[in-house]
Amino acid sequence: MSRFLNVLRSWLVMVSIIAMGNTLQSFRDHTFLYEKLYTGKPNLVNGLQARTFGIWTLLSSVIRCLCAIDIHNKTLYHITLWTFLLALGHFLSELFVYGTAAPTIGVLAPLMVASFSILGMLVGLQYLEVEPVSRQKKRN
Repeated sequence: MSRFLNVLRSWLVMVSIIAMGNTLQSFRDHTFLYEKLYTGKPNLVNGLQARTFGIWTLLSSVIRCLCAIDIHNKTLYHITLWTFLLALGHFLSELFVYGTAAPTIGVLAPLMVASFSILGMLVGLQYLEVEPVSRQKKRN
């Protein structure tokens, strides 16, 4: 396996673990959402919204972890890429369309993680396409 894909796998595991922590926080105390993320309109954040955010984050976390385990599964790889695209779209829309988020570190951090992850996964697609051919050559 290429070194880049190993680094990408490690990144996906790290992001997945952090997302699991965010999930726990969403269920434990919903105030962190309006204190860190949705600071533009904190009155819109309630327990139900926090738990929904937590389940969405947990689902993304599980998908990213599974991709790290089986990075050569192209369908899973594409689904994982979509989790980052959806996260980026969500946080950008909350920032620029709905105004529920302000440009604080609480929103900029997930925007940067999603952006870097998208770039890394797009680059990783090239390694993913090349690697099965080189694997077959080694077997012959």
